[in-house]
Amino acid sequence: MGIDYGERRIGLAVSDPTGVLATPIDTIIRRKGKRPPLARMERVAREREVEMLVVGLPLTLEGQENEWCEEVRAFGDALAMRLEVPVAYVDERFTSVRAEQAIRSIGLSKRDREDKARVDAAAAAIILQSWLDGDAGR
Repeated sequence: MGIDYGERRIGLAVSDPTGVLATPIDTIIRRKGKRPPLARMERVAREREVEMLVVGLPLTLEGQENEWCEEVRAFGDALAMRLEVPVAYVDERFTSVRAEQAIRSIGLSKRDREDKARVDAAAAAIILQSWLDGDAGR
């Protein structure tokens, strides 16, 4: 399962059974000031029989980790432990931009193109696809 972990939303994607194609599935809205929705994420992952997590790591433009990366890693590690699956972290720089471009290119209405939840789920698919394609330094 690919995860685009954000402060307001968490985009989710899964691959097909052969591990070739990533598809966006959902976006979970985070409540401000609340803990990450680990139980809900666990439920989605178990329903989808997830065998691995691929989490986008928000590196700086220089490719360095920052404080937000610490929170993302803590979340990914906690979810992986609950699910008893491995977790990989993938550089997510520019995935939201690429997701917005992809959504624009498919001819949706302006309202649908600007739907942040759709963009976050698409970003999760880009993160997962990058890992599936081997571009993430596996």
